[in-house]
Amino acid sequence: MFGMGNPELGVLMLVLFIVFIMLGFPIAFTLMALGVGFGYWAMGDTVFNLVVQRTYSVMANDVLVSIPLFIFMGYIIERANILDKLFKSIQLALGNVPGSLAIATLATCAIFATATGIVGAVVTLMGLLAFPAMLRAGYDVKLSAGVVCAGGCLGILIPPSVMLILYGATAGVSVPKLYAGALFPGLLLAGLYMIYVLVRCWLNPSLAPKLPKEETDVPWSTVLWALATSFFPLTLLIMSVLGAIFFGLATPTEAAAIGALGSLLLAAAYRSLNFEKVRESVVLTARTSAMVCWLFVGSFIFSSIFAILGGHEPIKNLVTAMDLSPTMFLIVAQVIIFILGWPLEWTEIIVIFVPIFLPLLEFFKIDPLFFGILVALNIQTSFLSPPVAMAPFYLKGIAPPHITINEIFAGVTPFLMLVFVALVMVYVFPGIALWLPKYLYG
Repeated sequence: MFGMGNPELGVLMLVLFIVFIMLGFPIAFTLMALGVGFGYWAMGDTVFNLVVQRTYSVMANDVLVSIPLFIFMGYIIERANILDKLFKSIQLALGNVPGSLAIATLATCAIFATATGIVGAVVTLMGLLAFPAMLRAGYDVKLSAGVVCAGGCLGILIPPSVMLILYGATAGVSVPKLYAGALFPGLLLAGLYMIYVLVRCWLNPSLAPKLPKEETDVPWSTVLWALATSFFPLTLLIMSVLGAIFFGLATPTEAAAIGALGSLLLAAAYRSLNFEKVRESVVLTARTSAMVCWLFVGSFIFSSIFAILGGHEPIKNLVTAMDLSPTMFLIVAQVIIFILGWPLEWTEIIVIFVPIFLPLLEFFKIDPLFFGILVALNIQTSFLSPPVAMAPFYLKGIAPPHITINEIFAGVTPFLMLVFVALVMVYVFPGIALWLPKYLYG
């Protein structure tokens, strides 16, 4: 039997985890099996008490209750065809703007991202709704694909993001502060995407031909009515949920409950609420939440054993021996997270690898809130960069057969570069992320 504080075992455990994930084993159960196995090796029967404690502490965590509620809100809005109306109203309002369909797609994605953090759902829905509309209008295939994939991933960053709830629970950072910190970087990234599309379509109009006159010459009364019946109700619901969190009127969990109820009322107002849609939303919510909660249980068990074995020590010693400045450490950490985003999904990065960096933040005097926002921005890339870029594969699954995955990847590349631009901007001007939390919470 090995004693506690056996860093070699900790490092071996981490290496085995990466190997098993590459072989395609389910993540949550791999984490639990490795945690219990190595824990039993190091601690004997005591490990089983720890497993029960960890599982209970995850299930009793108040903040995590908001996850199923936010997911349910997203699924109800998705099932109620609200997105369809929203896209059409924004498209009408933008009319003669160069690349109006592409910008309408990005605006719809940004608004829908605040209603649901489910990337697969947004990319798939916009792939069915906006992608064919852009192709029919003669838009460039690569530009259209890039817009749908990049816009669809904004839900991971723009609050109320499920990823920020997980980061908050992992790093012990207040979720309302994280939401306040992520709001402007999220809007900045969406804004950069829109500016890029505008400039490209203005310089090269053949990328996005103007829509026919009958589609753009619409009376203002029609446009206002379309916005009043789709854009404003959904925006009001989202603003009330985020406002309640930001101004401390409700906890994230209470605000999520208000959002879930609001989405049901909104679906009922659109006369698209029926038993079948609610049942589907409940089943999908249960499935997604179960996945997230098991991941969390697995990662808590894994990281507790990893810490008991002292697995952080060799990594901490290596980083401190490199004698990095705080700036260099941040750059190295973000490069590692970017590379991890190729083979791994954001959930594994947040629950397994971010805790390895957390003890080092204190050493380098870096605010965990600021680090969390940089990580959230960086993780946008894990959805867009090959080989395991989820967003392009979601789109390929529903795109017309003649569109190749390479065309989609080529379309996504400029948007990937814009994520790096946003990362540099937030790093150089930290106020983008830190001003609102400081203003609201002092």
